[in-house]
This record gives sequence, structure tokens and C-alpha cells, in this order.
Amino acid sequence: MRIATWNVNSVNARLPTVLAWLEAAQPDVVCFQEIKCVDEKFPREPIEALGYNIETHGQKTYNGVAILSKLPMSVERRGLPGDDTDEQARYIEALIEAPRPVRVGGLYLPNGNPIATEKFAYKLAWFERLRRHATDLLTLEESFVLCGDYNVIPMPEDAKNPTAWTGDALFQPESRAAFRALKYLGLADAHEIGNEPAGTYTFWDYQAGAWQRDHGIRIDFHLLSPQAADRFQSIETHRDARDMEKPSDHVPVVIDLAD
Repeated sequence: MRIATWNVNSVNARLPTVLAWLEAAQPDVVCFQEIKCVDEKFPREPIEALGYNIETHGQKTYNGVAILSKLPMSVERRGLPGDDTDEQARYIEALIEAPRPVRVGGLYLPNGNPIATEKFAYKLAWFERLRRHATDLLTLEESFVLCGDYNVIPMPEDAKNPTAWTGDALFQPESRAAFRALKYLGLADAHEIGNEPAGTYTFWDYQAGAWQRDHGIRIDFHLLSPQAADRFQSIETHRDARDMEKPSDHVPVVIDLAD
């Protein structure tokens, strides 16, 4: 089973690019972030024509997540548990009904900038809610993947120029500690167990020639439960997608799990 994550940065604005990549890469399951549309405005027809079932948790103009699957799936959650007042569309979870099922959570973690504002507090609170939910999922002892845009740079080697990010919420000690707390529950980072080389980035800003100078960062992850890690076969970061027509500032990351 090929499971992809991709922050598309507006699915309607980049639809030709999205369709071209889906046709070329042929993932079985895809988690999109920043679809930036309400559910009714998601471009269902052209994506369904490629063989995908679609579930969305949209929001006008901002945020929004979706799961596409060539296999039957049942949505378990729209929204991350732990705060009934949270109206931001940042999490969707579905059970992929394969012969060996996989639970997939697609997430768009808050950016948190600027620091010392309520936005950074919201980021850390959201991280803690995610950690608690992952703790609950682990008690099920099943294969699950939490994938998406985590908006955190875990280590200095996850940035081409780490010093450029010292004042950013993505690289604060609190953000990095929250990511470690999540991972240290017993989740495996597919990048690490897949032995991807140093300099494997997933995001390049549109500004200041970041792509041309390869000033990238790695902020898009697949975290795997022990049962999913046992099925892990490979990981690919589709860097070439950043060079496509009208690209997102993120690129897709794809893992393969044994069926």
C-alpha cells in the first residue's frame, strides 16, 4: 500500500499539477493538507475519475484536509479530539479497508508564528492533543500512520540553513520537544527507518530563491505505529514536484507498506 502526504497549498489553484502527480505516482492513499476550500468546493469529479474515494474536512480560505483512497475507507474522525471549541480544519482520520487494514490520520499542525502570541500557544496545545490521541491509538495495537505537515524542524540537519530559522516557531525548543514527545511514544519516523539521505527536504519557501538555492527544510512526516513499522518497505520524497508547473511549496512524500 502506497500512502502519500502532500500539503498542496490550495487544491483548486493547483489542480492540474495535483492531477498530473496523482496519475504519475499512483498512490493508493493520499493525505492532502491546506486544501483551502469548503467540502462542497473540493474538485471531486476529476479526482474521482482517477479512481479515488474522497473524504474531506474543509474550511473556507484556510487550512482544510482530505484523504483520497483507491480502497474502501470509513472516516473515523473529522477534527482532532481534545478541544470542542477548536474550529480549525486540521485533522481527518480514516480506516483504509484493505485485507490488512491501515488507519491513516492526515494532519496539518499549526504554524505557530509569531512566537509569544496565542498562535504559538495554540500550536503547542494542538501538539499535546495529538500526543494524547496517538497514545489512545497505540492501545488499539493496530497499523496506523499519522502523516502530514507537522510544521516543525526536528533537528538542525533538517534545514539547509538552520540559523535562518532560530526565530521561527518551527524551530523553537518547545516545538521540537513536542515532536520528540510524540515520537517517543513508540512511533517510527519513516524518513529515519527508510535511511533517506541528509538534505532530503520537503518544503522550500516561494521567497528569496529558496528553491533555486535549495534552502529547504523537512517538515512533512509519516509517523508509524510499531505494527505499521513492521510492514514498512520504502519511502520516496518527490522533490521533482517542486519543479512542476505552478507547484506547491511542499512536495509529496510517499511510503510503501507491505500488503
